[in-house]
Amino acid sequence: MRFATLRIGNTLTAARIEGDRAILVNAGDAVDAYLRRDRLMDIGEMDARTAHYARVSPVPAHILCIGLNYRSHIEELERTTPTYPTFFAKFPSTLTGSRDEIALPRISDHIDGEAELAVIVGQRLRRASVDDAHDAIAGYSVANDLSLRDWQHRTTEALQGKVFDRSTPLGPVLVTPEEIDNARDLTVTFTVDGVEWQHGSTSDLLFTPAELLAYCSTFLTLEPGDVILTGTPGKTERAAETLTPGQQLVTAIEGIGAAINPTGTDPLPDTRAVWRERTSP
Repeated sequence: MRFATLRIGNTLTAARIEGDRAILVNAGDAVDAYLRRDRLMDIGEMDARTAHYARVSPVPAHILCIGLNYRSHIEELERTTPTYPTFFAKFPSTLTGSRDEIALPRISDHIDGEAELAVIVGQRLRRASVDDAHDAIAGYSVANDLSLRDWQHRTTEALQGKVFDRSTPLGPVLVTPEEIDNARDLTVTFTVDGVEWQHGSTSDLLFTPAELLAYCSTFLTLEPGDVILTGTPGKTERAAETLTPGQQLVTAIEGIGAAINPTGTDPLPDTRAVWRERTSP
């Protein structure tokens, strides 16, 4: 099954996506539709090609992101293979829809994109086994971990370069595991104005989605709608140094779909000079 969260006016509603048809159902969002999947009622229909896709999980309790989880990316960075997953967090305010414009913050000179397989949690998990975690996956979606590299590397903690408002598209759909063989071998790509910046496969993952959920559940309680971003593949030789306004970003995963986001200009001022003045000797 394929569920989406659609924005109609100022209201969110869930839809079941069947080809070019978006069949509206009596649920508030894609996660709610998944949880109620055996008792859903159809309440309308619209064209899936022109629908306004909101983020699949509108307000997750937790958004956990994995670094260094594709073997190709580990090799690209010349790092040793990690024994344990490396985590950082995002917040609901970081997410945006899979067709929304992304305003690139003018306070950064090095903005990069990272295509990622997103895992959506379907039931509460605490100290779960890998098998239990596997059964608790509601489905998979597409995400892009847009990163401000100059902010990310200011300190040893990456958080400040990863959580800018409305910078991480999530969607367009939640696809249940049986539709795509539990995402074992799906092509992952990221293109900018038609130029491929990333190309990889989920078969290259070091830690599987179920292993990541089980590991996370040892130190916090995962809730339905929580989002796990599973890492990003390596770059191609055609990848540029930074994103700029006026580009079209296409983050695609085979069997799931694509987040297609134009980049725009940040309406807020560049405040870096103020910070430099405050920290000057």
